[in-house]
Amino acid sequence: MNECPAGNSLDTRCVNTIRTLSMDAVQKANSGHPGAPMGLAPAAYVLWTRFLKHNPKNPEWLDRDRFVLSGGHASMLLYSLLYLTGYGLTLEDIKQFRQWGSKTPGHPEFGHTVGVETTTGPLGQGFTNAVGMAMAERHLASLFNQPGYDLVNHHTFVMCGDGDLMEGITSEAASLAGHLALSRLICLYDSNRISIEGSTDITFTEDVALRFQAYGWNVIPVGDGNDLDEISRAIDAAMRETGKPSLIVLRTHIAFGSPNKQDSADAHGAPLGEAEVRLTKECLGCLPDEQFCVSDDVIAHFRDLMRKNAERETEWRGVFSAYQNQFPEKARQWTAMMTGEYGDGWAAGLPDFKDAGGAVATRGASGKVLNALAEKIPSLIGGSADLAPSNNTFLKGAPVFQKTSYNGRNIRFGVREHAMGGILNGMCLHKGLRPFGGTFLVFADYMRPAIRLAALMKQPVIYVFTHDSVAVGEDGPTHQPVEHVASLRMIPNLTVIRPADATETAAAWRHAVTSKDSPTALILSRQNLPVIDRSIYPSADGLENGAYVLADTKGTPDAILLASGSEVSLCLEAGKKLAEQGINVRVVSMPSWELFEKTSKDYKNSVLPPAVKTRVAVEAGLPMGWEKYTGDAGAIIGISTFGASAPGNTVLKHFGFTVENVVATVRRLSV
Repeated sequence: MNECPAGNSLDTRCVNTIRTLSMDAVQKANSGHPGAPMGLAPAAYVLWTRFLKHNPKNPEWLDRDRFVLSGGHASMLLYSLLYLTGYGLTLEDIKQFRQWGSKTPGHPEFGHTVGVETTTGPLGQGFTNAVGMAMAERHLASLFNQPGYDLVNHHTFVMCGDGDLMEGITSEAASLAGHLALSRLICLYDSNRISIEGSTDITFTEDVALRFQAYGWNVIPVGDGNDLDEISRAIDAAMRETGKPSLIVLRTHIAFGSPNKQDSADAHGAPLGEAEVRLTKECLGCLPDEQFCVSDDVIAHFRDLMRKNAERETEWRGVFSAYQNQFPEKARQWTAMMTGEYGDGWAAGLPDFKDAGGAVATRGASGKVLNALAEKIPSLIGGSADLAPSNNTFLKGAPVFQKTSYNGRNIRFGVREHAMGGILNGMCLHKGLRPFGGTFLVFADYMRPAIRLAALMKQPVIYVFTHDSVAVGEDGPTHQPVEHVASLRMIPNLTVIRPADATETAAAWRHAVTSKDSPTALILSRQNLPVIDRSIYPSADGLENGAYVLADTKGTPDAILLASGSEVSLCLEAGKKLAEQGINVRVVSMPSWELFEKTSKDYKNSVLPPAVKTRVAVEAGLPMGWEKYTGDAGAIIGISTFGASAPGNTVLKHFGFTVENVVATVRRLSV
């Protein structure tokens, strides 16, 4: 390694090393965003070396501070820090920025690069994840901390920019964070006043400080984003604040040090250019002709500081050891929650609904199952976007999560679906909790970016989507989901389950709480559905295979009816009518395509014999995708238009969801 020119302090050389690594990596890749890392380097350096509680030798230390880079386009800032502090990235990894198979992708990816706490890409998602992490920290602290034993005692830091704060999801999350007084949440706002299209004067002229003060945040201005001591005082003040989350407004300069591109949109999303990189290095007092230059004293300084940080984990482990002796039962619960283990008997006592006494809406069944599970699984925590009475997501007997009682397991998200999705991801990423969130299925669109990221990060978040079809009725097409189930099925690694009755709903919840690496979307009915008599029909345990034969005939069937959700009981009735007319029908309940696709070819063929060409799929939604299972000779009874305002049964009849239409469709194909 080469020594940088003399004359600069060690702190300055460390900051400039972050800048030059970012410039060089973007330039070599001929792709990326150099400006934000260059402007944020001083604040990042101060935070990571003077305040952040973390141990690169054990990135999974449970009481570490969390750091979220919400503006994921500034990923070279994070990669530079991870390399310099010893998280396992090498200088060669930095040189492979944005290349195939590298550990330094264009935006930070959780699970791909050690030290990355969450996948950030869509602006605002990272900020909202940080709110969820801060909520998880407060909840776990309230459960486990005892006098003299602060088992949970960390902060969540998030860096964001103007783009993040323009996004609506950030407004929702900041509003809730202020209401909840999440004082261990600290946001460093990179106010460089530049976005892709130019100065923020063209679009973003609000007073951000006043907005956050109105949300209930502690706002701390830093007039010079290069003043390490001023930044340090601001972070210290934020950490001493005990009643509010803090926003540190850093007045920075995008591409600081670049003679021709500082404070310019040209530095946002494109390399500076080789000539400008050289000029910038000269301006910063670095070697202009050296690429990826890291001096020995710089890296030694970072690594020495990290060794001191490791001592903090050693101290924590001493506290935990004493805690185990003093509070053995709580220590066992801590370990179980952190590892995601439920222990024996967690599924005992779940309702089986065989004595339900009539039809039951699957949203109602879901509420009963959820409450039974919550009694045995203390990590279950969540709520609804102001729809708990409709979604049946309230945990009876449990307190509400508020600033006066962080031990509550019922979260009031308010009418904030965007934020709820991102917060659930943050809570799950934190570890120790199994979060769920509910809303009407039609509003899943508001949550889609967060759902997609949960699937990408393999986080087992649980979504409770009710009012699942045009049977919603009188509220009309704005509230009647038609395309939403198909849309959710398109997301890779998201398990979508639309149970046929109350018993399948219990099986769906059992799957959801045991999923390790996939989020689950439960699609539930508003209207009452018949509870299928499992003394006559097969067990709902078949749901685990995604599809199973519910009703059959002797020998090879003449036709197969496939359905999910509320249409399964309709198909059972249609199957009986067809049998009376001499057509032998197999009825297949298919609550989850994703689970079915994970089964073997032999199992698939046993459920859907290739020899049976007459197949009819029935689902009160967009028919797209069902053709994979019906084949060219089959038919799909679905909905390709929006719904209408009328009683639910009237709407269903209009769209052909009747026994008569199913029977007629099979007969037409059988001719």
